[in-house]
Amino acid sequence: MKSKITLIFEEIDKKKYELKQEYLKMKDKYWFHFKWWKIVFNTEKVVENKKYKKSILNSIFNTTIKNILAIPFIYVMIVPAVFLDIFLFVYQQTAIRLYGIPLVNRSDYVVFDRRHLDYLNWIQKFNCLYCSYFNWLMSYAVEVAGRTEKFWCPIKSAMRQKWWHDWEEYFADYWDPKWFMEEFNDTKCFTKLKK
Repeated sequence: MKSKITLIFEEIDKKKYELKQEYLKMKDKYWFHFKWWKIVFNTEKVVENKKYKKSILNSIFNTTIKNILAIPFIYVMIVPAVFLDIFLFVYQQTAIRLYGIPLVNRSDYVVFDRRHLDYLNWIQKFNCLYCSYFNWLMSYAVEVAGRTEKFWCPIKSAMRQKWWHDWEEYFADYWDPKWFMEEFNDTKCFTKLKK
C-alpha cells in the first residue's frame, strides 16, 4: 500500500506535467515558435522587444560598485562548476553504469534559450549564459545524485525537507524496513524514464 507521502509525490508529478503544458502555451501568448532549436519571435514582437534593450555603454556605466566588487566572486565559481561537470561525466560512465542505473541524459538539462532574447545586450546574454550553465549543471547533478540515492538509500527523511528530487516518491517511509528492503538496489522505478 502506498503511503500518503508517495501519493502526494504522484500528484506533484501530475502538476509538473500541467506546468509543462502551460510553458508550451507561452508560445502563443508571446508570439514565438521553435526553429532548429532556436526561438524565433514574429517581426512585430521583435520590434517591440528591442525598445527594452539597454545599450552596452549604459550597462557598463550604470553598474554599481557592489556589482563590480562581486564579479570576481561570481565568475570564479566557473572553476568548480567545470570540475563538477567533468566528475559527473566520469561518475556516470563508471559507477552508474556498473549498477545498471540509467544514465542521466545531460542534454535534457542544457537549456540556453535566453540567448535568443533580442531585448538583452551581449553582456546580459553572457550573464544569462553563465547562470543557465550553472543552474542546469546543479539540476543535472541533483538528478545523478537522486538516482544514486534511490539505488543505495531509498528512505524518506523523517524531517521536513526544503526540497527533494523526483525519485523520492519511490523511497520507503522512514520507519518501514520491509519497504526499504524491497526498494534497496532496485531499478524497476527507472522504467518511468522510458515513458
